Amino acid sequence: MPEAATTGGAALRRNQLDKDLRGWLATNADIVTVIRKPVSMADVSALIAQSHKPILFENIKERPGFRLCDMLVRHRWSQCRALGVSEKEFLPTLAQRLRKPARGLVNVKSGPVKEVIRKGKDVDWTKLPVPIHTDREADPYITAMNIIRDPETGFYNSCHAGTTPLSPDRGLVSFVTSHSHQIIRKYQAMGKKEMPIAFVFGVPPAYEIMANFSGLHLDLWGEMDMVGTIMDMDIEMVPCETIDLTVPAHAEMVVEGMLDLTKLHPYGTSVAPSMYFMPEKQQLPEVRITAITMRAERPIYRNHLTVPDTDHQVLPRLCHEAVLFNRISEIGLKVHDVRFPTWGAALSVIIQVEYSRPGMINDALMTCMGAPWLNTKMCVAVSPDTNLDDAADVYHAMATRVDSARDVIIVPATRGSIFDPAAEPLEGHYPHRLVGKIGIDATAKAHRGGAIFDRAWPKGWGKVKLEDYLD
Repeated sequence: MPEAATTGGAALRRNQLDKDLRGWLATNADIVTVIRKPVSMADVSALIAQSHKPILFENIKERPGFRLCDMLVRHRWSQCRALGVSEKEFLPTLAQRLRKPARGLVNVKSGPVKEVIRKGKDVDWTKLPVPIHTDREADPYITAMNIIRDPETGFYNSCHAGTTPLSPDRGLVSFVTSHSHQIIRKYQAMGKKEMPIAFVFGVPPAYEIMANFSGLHLDLWGEMDMVGTIMDMDIEMVPCETIDLTVPAHAEMVVEGMLDLTKLHPYGTSVAPSMYFMPEKQQLPEVRITAITMRAERPIYRNHLTVPDTDHQVLPRLCHEAVLFNRISEIGLKVHDVRFPTWGAALSVIIQVEYSRPGMINDALMTCMGAPWLNTKMCVAVSPDTNLDDAADVYHAMATRVDSARDVIIVPATRGSIFDPAAEPLEGHYPHRLVGKIGIDATAKAHRGGAIFDRAWPKGWGKVKLEDYLD
């Protein structure tokens, strides 16, 4: 990891978070790759997939009035910039703030997102710089944050529902979170035929972290109500032009629409966070676009590339890491880190804990497997000396510190992810699936004589740097 990844920008701006995306990109310029050469929309996805750092395209051939960014939170060293803290502070800070009450939202009359307003015949969201993500998809695919409102509580729910624009003012929306479906059912029970929805492009990454929390809050608060809590600042919202919702005043773009609640439409190829194409056609509701508002000066389209290992896998799990940090700590274990690695396809979690006494690691593993908002089927516990950012080091711990007869827990027939190819479809309950889960204790175990085995490293390892001797 380059030194710039952990120092500079955000480290100097602690507790002074930027209220908009372009401010965040400027503050964290030391880790942002800026592409100024002309880039075709057809090449955007392949270029994004090759970047480990946040990436910003300044010159898109087919969309000269727009910019595009991606990969803002792929790694822990970039995730920490979202909260303006160090890497070690990121998870404890997020975990602690999620315990606080919802801060709520501040309504204002206008903001930068209202600099350009398009309604009626001027609405055309196919002119946004929306890329085609994979080689088998025929249509551009929007992965932006959206906002809907609970009709009973008034709370604002946000999530990332994949959306396919089909015409200038029509598209299909794929909701996967239980909270979103619960809100939709409330509208239907009230006899409503449509539901207002706003697609929000270009906000600081902390918004997106919170938008992907699908915990047990349900009717206690909405995700948008907690954004200010985890950022420790007020979040300004402005009224929409054509629907009864408010949206972030400092966003880059907002697309307003009404979701049809009366029927579903079949749609073909889609990509799961597990990095596979889904085998079945989805049945999706249609959205009717009513307005587009945006910044006047080269608005930034926020993309979330779906494959191979990108923000698309990371974002839905960051709040889950924080909640598991809290729950495992409550067991009595010292927790150093919790990680859903991108290379685990959003189906596995690694917890880094200090061994306490027999039985407690198993409790932690079962907590991970049984968490009601997760479909995690492989849970691995490691010691503090294992590098969670290095798959080879995690595998080494599993290979050398696991007695399969004593350190493995297998639980059959549990809730599986709808995106897991290995899970068995649950007949009569599409798209739900069943799968077995496995917990692996790969921690060092001194009580078994493990203390006599110390890791060996070259002399000067971590101190002598090869790059210092290169021309």
